[in-house]
Amino acid sequence: MSDPAKLSALRQKYAHAKGSDVFDPEFRVIAEAQFPEGDRRLQPYAGIPTFLDLPYAPDAAGRDDFGGLDVAVVGVPMDLGVTNRSGARFGPRAVRSIERVGPYNHVLRRMPSQHCTAADIGDVPFRSRYSLDQSHQDIQAFYHRLIAANVIPLSVGGDHSITYSILKAVGARQPVGMVHFDAHCDTAGDYEGAKFHHGGPFRHAVLDGVLDPERCVQIGIRGSAEYLWEFSRESGMTVIHGEDIPKLGTAAILDTVRRVVGDGPVYVTFDVDCLDPAFAPGTGTPEIGGLTTREALELLRGLDGLTIVGGDVVEVAPQYDPTTNTAHAAAQVLFELFTLVSGRFAAAASSR
Repeated sequence: MSDPAKLSALRQKYAHAKGSDVFDPEFRVIAEAQFPEGDRRLQPYAGIPTFLDLPYAPDAAGRDDFGGLDVAVVGVPMDLGVTNRSGARFGPRAVRSIERVGPYNHVLRRMPSQHCTAADIGDVPFRSRYSLDQSHQDIQAFYHRLIAANVIPLSVGGDHSITYSILKAVGARQPVGMVHFDAHCDTAGDYEGAKFHHGGPFRHAVLDGVLDPERCVQIGIRGSAEYLWEFSRESGMTVIHGEDIPKLGTAAILDTVRRVVGDGPVYVTFDVDCLDPAFAPGTGTPEIGGLTTREALELLRGLDGLTIVGGDVVEVAPQYDPTTNTAHAAAQVLFELFTLVSGRFAAAASSR
């Protein structure tokens, strides 16, 4: 260093400082939460894994108020609605096992756990591992209780059919808008006598009056199933295809999202096959030509300030990805969703 005075000042400040000694006031608050005992903190590989290392509150679901939580992260390990490769039932466990995600979002400059009370409350209890219809009854009943307690749900699936029954609860009071990241529109009809498959949740949500199609944006759509998605167009959903994303750019896409969804309640659902299989091969229906993880994060962070009433990340099938990259991407998406919903509580606190 050519400036001896600057080097001397750095030595005086940092030569004997520990890793837990952080001087910036904003960062000090985060460091103090991570280092409650001097320079010691919990090893990332130790203890029982939970979503985003949140407190584990398995008893919360037994209380009408869910223990006073603001945000509940829920596993939905059910994949009876897949059309081909099963395995998303193992998604919640795989995402829980990912460490080193969070606790601070450096882009949105927010540590979400500081602004709201959140916990991993375990998995939706299913009465049967064999009945798709009964599983959806269980999902809907569970989320109706969460919404009645004014808890914002963040979920990890499971196949994408789970979002239909979640929306039945989230949109029961009034239809919600939706920001939908996916390779597929998932607005097909019934197949082979089955309503609850992962290719049709949003048609049924619209027809049931819990999802407002004119406040829906579907991002990343591509692949050979385009002919199945006419309901998206006829109902008034805004569809942004995967090949158009680099042409439009994330700023223009976010302008479209904000114009379409407006100020009303909005649900964010993220199917990991929205990502190119180079980044997320561990999913049931991979489609090449998808988003990069950097594009996905930029788009998600650009949703900050919307009235987000819930969200999910689905279709993680870890057995198709020995690298764990898919689960890692899903865990990061979950953290972004957590950061987004925590913004509502941060804004409310600052306005008091």
